[in-house]
Amino acid sequence: MQADQVLSHLKKHGQLLDLEIASATGIPLTQVRRSLAELTTRGEISQCSVTHFNGNKRVDGFQCRISGYVPPVAPGRKAGPTKNVSFD
Repeated sequence: MQADQVLSHLKKHGQLLDLEIASATGIPLTQVRRSLAELTTRGEISQCSVTHFNGNKRVDGFQCRISGYVPPVAPGRKAGPTKNVSFD
């Protein structure tokens, strides 16, 4: 049941850290990590381990997102194709 709650939270909010999911849903971090492992095994999410530092304190966690999700292109101008320039 909690895996479904975690999955719906990821679908609604996009890419998140396990710590962010735990604090937003109220599910304990250990149970969130079990749910993420289950969802990864089922192939519904992608996750990678990350390390952050708050001052001298090391914080290890997992960053997760829905499998097959490609973030939208950022708004604004994009670099165009370069012209072929010959230096003779």
